[in-house]
Amino acid sequence: MELENKVLSREIQTMFYESGKTLGTAESCTGGRIAEAIIAVPGASEYFKGSIVSYTNEVKENLLGVDHQLLEEKTAVCPEVAEAMVKGAIKTLNVDYAISATGIAGPGGGTREIPVGTIYIGFGTADDVRTIMLSEDEGRDKNLANATNQALQSFLEFIKEKIELPQHEG
Repeated sequence: MELENKVLSREIQTMFYESGKTLGTAESCTGGRIAEAIIAVPGASEYFKGSIVSYTNEVKENLLGVDHQLLEEKTAVCPEVAEAMVKGAIKTLNVDYAISATGIAGPGGGTREIPVGTIYIGFGTADDVRTIMLSEDEGRDKNLANATNQALQSFLEFIKEKIELPQHEG
């Protein structure tokens, strides 16, 4: 999985290097793993500005501007919070694009309504945020690895739609 993440990170880097756009992350359950995968590729400092690890609701509210009422009504594990985390990261980190992750990696913490392995990934721009839901529980380590990989893969597909690379003569 790590090798695949490095390949994905290198592809993301290629897109960003050429575009002049910037990227940040806001991570809850993944605890910085997405950011770690992005910076594993030398030169990431050219486009990656940083990450906010918002493990608690307090940090989600105070640093990312996630609405308290939303967290109370829906919990932190929902697509709306993943979306709010993307928008909050874009604003707080002053970036063009952001990736977020919020969920229950396990082994505990799940409920009947939100079982262990439920992870929402968000990605996008201030005007276009998309979310995906992961629901497979393969144990904490695998859940986190899958979430990181899915976040990178989904984001790469998204930016391929959005970023126009300059045409080189040759």
